[in-house]
Amino acid sequence: MALAGGCCAAMLPGTAQAQTLDDKYWIEVSGFWPDVDSDVAVNNVAHPNIATDIDLESDLDLSDRKVLPAVSAGVRLGRFVIGAEYYSLRRSGDHAITRDITFDDVTYPVGVTVSSEFNSDIYRLTVGYDIVRKKNLELGLALGGHITNFEVGLSGQGTVAGSTVVTGEARKKSVLAPLPTIGAYGALGIAPRLMLTARADWLSIKIDDYKGRLWNVQAELNYRLFRNVGIGVMYRYVDYRLDADKEKWNGSVRYRFNGPAAVLRIGFP
Repeated sequence: MALAGGCCAAMLPGTAQAQTLDDKYWIEVSGFWPDVDSDVAVNNVAHPNIATDIDLESDLDLSDRKVLPAVSAGVRLGRFVIGAEYYSLRRSGDHAITRDITFDDVTYPVGVTVSSEFNSDIYRLTVGYDIVRKKNLELGLALGGHITNFEVGLSGQGTVAGSTVVTGEARKKSVLAPLPTIGAYGALGIAPRLMLTARADWLSIKIDDYKGRLWNVQAELNYRLFRNVGIGVMYRYVDYRLDADKEKWNGSVRYRFNGPAAVLRIGFP
């Protein structure tokens, strides 16, 4: 009976002050509908500087609109805020290309139908500290990291470098890049149940064989519908560029998306 009563209470409207700033633990599930723009170039180690800069949406006709799921969670420890997030994008398709494309050591000639795929998995972890912490206001700074795995594959009739024989050729490349970030975040209670939150993470750094640049900017308006449940809308902009000089990936990837999202938040004070 106590358990049933507790579950019912969690679904009832909360007090007038129920909002995001009251949560000590939370999890958010989001569904994005972004406009995607991505470019890749992959050299072959034995034949560098001949790779094509491939626009995946224009050259290979991959979809520039697709639902992008994401899940995030966080915990407050005094003035410290720890957050983690995961989101991914998976696309594939077939397209008769309108220009020669060189990927790794294969050149796919104009007119050939190329099968392609582009997959990305991004993990984000941040540790923030509240510089300002009031009843209806929070402002803080954060350190964190993005761990990103990109995978690109092409297959079709093509020629290998140095050969004139056209055969079926498939190439798939992937790169895993852990990159640090610095950021800022804030939250403002604009009504008893309505909270506006925002954050920005930034990176521009060269580490060993990696050179990266990243902007992650987002703003969310969340309404505490029940005591522990809120719904909201978010707008997010991500601009990611990575250059790598590795045996498994010698080249670059540029990955940009921006668009709205629907958010479900479950929080516990």
